[in-house]
Amino acid sequence: MAMHGLVLFGHGARDVRWREPFERLADKLRAVRGSGDAGGPVMLAFLELMEPDLPTAVDGLVAQGCDGVTVVPVFFGQGGHVRKDLPEIIQRCRELHPSVEIKYAGAVGEDEGVLDAVALYCLRQV
Repeated sequence: MAMHGLVLFGHGARDVRWREPFERLADKLRAVRGSGDAGGPVMLAFLELMEPDLPTAVDGLVAQGCDGVTVVPVFFGQGGHVRKDLPEIIQRCRELHPSVEIKYAGAVGEDEGVLDAVALYCLRQV
C-alpha cells in the first residue's frame, strides 16, 4: 500500500519556542491525515539551528514506509533558502532514496489563500 509523507520545512532558530507554531501546524495536519485516503505521516524539518534536518526527516518517513514525500516550505516568501538551498537538499535526498518520489511546493506565503488568511488576521488586530 502506497503511503505519502509530508514534511513541513522551516528555517530554524536558536529560541526553542520558535518551533511551537510549526508543531501546532504539524499536529493539525496529523489530525486530518490520520485517517482515510489523506493518511500519511507528517514531520517537521529545519534548515539550520534545529533538528531534524531535511535528510533526517526524509529518512524517517522512508523508514515508516513512505514511497512518496512532499516537502512544504513554511517560509513566507521565496527567498534564497527556498530557491537555492532547498532544491540542493532535495537533490541529496533523492540521491539517498532513488526509489522514493520526493517533490516540493513553493513557500506557503506565496499562496493566495495563505495571504487571505494573514490579511484577515491583520484586520482583526485593528
